[in-house]
Amino acid sequence: MNQIDLNDRHAIVTGGAKGIGRAIAVRALASAARVSIWDIDVARTNQTIRELGAGDNLRSDMVDVTDPDAIIRGLDEAIAAFGNVDILVNNAGSVGTVAPLWEQPIENWQRMLTLNLTSAFMCCRAVVPHMIENGYGRIVNIASNAGKMATLQNSPYAAAKAGVISITKTLAKETAQTGVLVNALAPGGANTELFDGLPESYAQQIASAMPLNRLIEPDEIAALAVWAASEDCSGTTGFVFDISGGRADY
Repeated sequence: MNQIDLNDRHAIVTGGAKGIGRAIAVRALASAARVSIWDIDVARTNQTIRELGAGDNLRSDMVDVTDPDAIIRGLDEAIAAFGNVDILVNNAGSVGTVAPLWEQPIENWQRMLTLNLTSAFMCCRAVVPHMIENGYGRIVNIASNAGKMATLQNSPYAAAKAGVISITKTLAKETAQTGVLVNALAPGGANTELFDGLPESYAQQIASAMPLNRLIEPDEIAALAVWAASEDCSGTTGFVFDISGGRADY
């Protein structure tokens, strides 16, 4: 595993108990960061902490990122435990219901926007002033290729991820002269439990559209995320890094 220098940096990873978030936490730890995992799945979080080894550089909080008060409490606790927050990875999210737009439940539309988009907005809103005050920050928003290209049968998720890309670009310009850089990653189909839970025909449709002819591994996404969260990423902000196995046209 290649390592990036995150020594003495404190990273918050939302949805860090499994899948892409867990892989990012593992990479960040291997790069000497202090990592605070935020997740509402207590059992999986505890399992991840046991597997990775709770210690001086790893901790977790049960933070519901759809609740602004919980985010503020989680941020205060993270700072009290590990000091200034240097890195925020907005990874928490869900795919939701697979169906054409006219069959999508209104509740699923609202839930996808809240969980995938509003959560990232609220986490950034809470953390950015802290980063600006300290003169340094890296924010990595996990968007999706679905937010860049037409994605059949998943309009709520696609709209939410397009929104993540938009706030990434806007926030990046707002913070460009503060030392806080903001970028996004747009993965294609990833080999995670989330993908495994999709209807088989829909999952096959996504996988077959990728020129690499395979799913993206979480660790491949994590490698790019940790670089974007590091000081080595110093001249790029407001950019969307594609990691879709060649599927994206731009």
